[in-house]
Amino acid sequence: MPRVLIVDDAAFMRMMLKDILVKNGYEVAGEAPNGLKAVELYKQEKPDVVTMDITMPEMDGIQAVKEIKSFDPNAKIVMCSAMGQQAMVMEAIKSGAKDFIVKPFQPERVLEALKKVLG
Repeated sequence: MPRVLIVDDAAFMRMMLKDILVKNGYEVAGEAPNGLKAVELYKQEKPDVVTMDITMPEMDGIQAVKEIKSFDPNAKIVMCSAMGQQAMVMEAIKSGAKDFIVKPFQPERVLEALKKVLG
């Protein structure tokens, strides 16, 4: 069962994602409210995949992607963006993210992105 690290500064968003994942056979390896905590948890938990919010306090998602990728070049990261964050999504993908999902989350799209990234 793939282990997912959920990163979002909104507890509500983390809860929604966790709900979708758990119902569909994923295990939640951890939850982080910002990029700093995400990097720390990634190193600790070594999840199979990360869902990464873009806009967060302390360290944003793009910086966190760079840090995680420098620690583990094979890290699989899916960005979670609000509408209108295309430029940031493109930067995140250049930095090593593999795919993105748009909020509000549609369960089918979340699962499709994770399946694709996990191969």
